[in-house]
Amino acid sequence: MNLEELEQIAVTEREAREKVRHEVRVCMAAGCLSCQSQGVKDALTAEVKNRGLEETHKVKGVGCMGLCSEGPLVATSEKQMYKHVASADAAALVNSLDGEPVKRLDCPTDVPFFQRQKKIVLENSGVIDPERIEDYIAEGGYRAIVNALSDMMPQEVISEITTSGLRGRGGAGYPTGLKWSTVSRADGNPKYVICNADEGDPGAFMDRSVLESDPHRVLEGMLIAAYAVGASEGFIYVRAEYPLAIKRLKTAIRQAERLGLLGTNICGTRFSFRIDLRLGAGAFVCGEETALIASVEGKRGTPRPRPPYPAMSGLFGQPTLINNVETYANVPPIIRNGGAWYAEIGTEKSKGTKVFALAGRIENTGLVEVPMGITLRDIVYDIGGGIPEGRKFKAVQTGGPSGGCLPADCLDMPVDYESLAKAGSIMGSGGMIIMDESSCMVDVAKYFMDFCMTESCGKCVPCRVGTYQMHRILSAITNLTATEPDLKMLEELCDLLKNTSLCGLGQSAPNPVVSTLKSFAEEYRAHIHDKKCAAGVCGAHENGGDEKSKPEEKNEARELSEVGA
Repeated sequence: MNLEELEQIAVTEREAREKVRHEVRVCMAAGCLSCQSQGVKDALTAEVKNRGLEETHKVKGVGCMGLCSEGPLVATSEKQMYKHVASADAAALVNSLDGEPVKRLDCPTDVPFFQRQKKIVLENSGVIDPERIEDYIAEGGYRAIVNALSDMMPQEVISEITTSGLRGRGGAGYPTGLKWSTVSRADGNPKYVICNADEGDPGAFMDRSVLESDPHRVLEGMLIAAYAVGASEGFIYVRAEYPLAIKRLKTAIRQAERLGLLGTNICGTRFSFRIDLRLGAGAFVCGEETALIASVEGKRGTPRPRPPYPAMSGLFGQPTLINNVETYANVPPIIRNGGAWYAEIGTEKSKGTKVFALAGRIENTGLVEVPMGITLRDIVYDIGGGIPEGRKFKAVQTGGPSGGCLPADCLDMPVDYESLAKAGSIMGSGGMIIMDESSCMVDVAKYFMDFCMTESCGKCVPCRVGTYQMHRILSAITNLTATEPDLKMLEELCDLLKNTSLCGLGQSAPNPVVSTLKSFAEEYRAHIHDKKCAAGVCGAHENGGDEKSKPEEKNEARELSEVGA
């Protein structure tokens, strides 16, 4: 496959599109499928066939259109989108192609939700059929890897990524170019490239949507990375709970292999690269890179101390590059358009765009991509549509269980790595959960601590015991049975976990507690001193709450205190 052959496929696909007078795009991502979009697509296809319009009208399944709360979504043109479509609406939609729009289903696209976004990672989502490689190629797909193989040296590719300022979108924000450069210089052969698709944050669905909507973009990003660092084999570590993403990834890999874009001597060069899938069993800790590597190797997914870092000694002891789905999805457009183009977007230290999954108490639940530096207020009120039922905004939780809860005072803060860290949260992979006054922040902290406690691998004492003890204290607070010494112990445990846990799960587990203690201290005091929950969420449980007398809890507490000493 050379550039001329790739262009011929693109031309053929575009010519086929020009013969179609009307294209109807139906969202076939997981969110809309759960609302019966498959039935909508089948009904539209049958309606077109019954009218004998197959040659001029095409019904196409596409990926996520973003506005997940309004699904099933159907688009009949760039400006015309319909929401809450049912199979029974098929005839009316086909009629609207040459007539008046169906007003009762109208979903305006000239609203801030769509207009305020800047799509790079999601540029093909909702546009192409994720199960057809030709559709991806027609939109410029695989042009970046073909150009890189024919016109660029590996170091030039790394230089473009470095110039772009791209930082890892998995949460830590480590400079991507620096990581690639480290792996490229590392001694060892073979080298590996891994895509971390183990998306475990509650309320997060960014990586899943990209894999379901544009899988070839991720494959191309991995190909470019492999060429740059000198790797010959890659793995995509994806959650088994994502069956649709897995299905489309397998299809994409087969299609790329069929065209010679994956495999041996790609594009007639000496570069060879193959990609396999590895399915995770849902352990949140496997999102940590060393635990992920252990799982890929067939071992129990637990972290190991670093150094050595995976860039020097990773999979099977060899140099290994690990980036997440969104990071790889940014790579092809950077190579196509140049690192300087990408660096013009965003802020001085946080370049490009970020994909967020908006969830919780917000009108527009869904997937958005915005430039770095946009304010939280713009995301919540313009793009997100504000808080339902006229309620007041209370907090936004960013970064998943590892992130923090930011109060209304932070609404005008720019969303970038540095600003979020300064405010006591993190960017994370991109989950963004909105809360109103009906949420109790102590109960929210307990929810995330319960998640971290359950997901702890148990390898290190601070995380294994500390999350348990913190959850016990938070439970006592929400049961309205806690005392002032309990609150002091909670604060001490936060510091202990942050500074002594082995991996990022334990080190960041206290973040929701620390941030709510900082910004919503009055709620903790009300629970402890006044025995009241302002939100009306908390109250004494039937079991009487705190059970300090259990001998196993005393032993666990002693084990933790010994570590602290």
